[in-house]
Amino acid sequence: MTDTEYLELAETLLKTVELHCDRINDESDADIDNQRVGSMITLTFTNKTQIIINLQKPLQEVWLATRSGGYHYRYEGHSWANTKGEGEFWWQLTQDACTQSGLQLEFNSSI
Repeated sequence: MTDTEYLELAETLLKTVELHCDRINDESDADIDNQRVGSMITLTFTNKTQIIINLQKPLQEVWLATRSGGYHYRYEGHSWANTKGEGEFWWQLTQDACTQSGLQLEFNSSI
């Protein structure tokens, strides 16, 4: 994959996360504060826990940091796959957002 292809796919992922936060905030009482600075998004929940999503351009990866751990994802085929073969980005983000917020939330690749 070229750097340009990676950046397009990674930017789409970040924008999709932002749009999901907006949707969730409009449709529920979740009140997720999402702040983007360059290629990093910080999601802050009402209980002050955070999830951080960060692009790692030299490695062509997306990193996800949550209370449950740190995860690295690389785009394979049609999804962002865990580099250790332990699932995919949207599933992990949803699981950790639900756990950290105490609410039933859903993040996925489409809006």
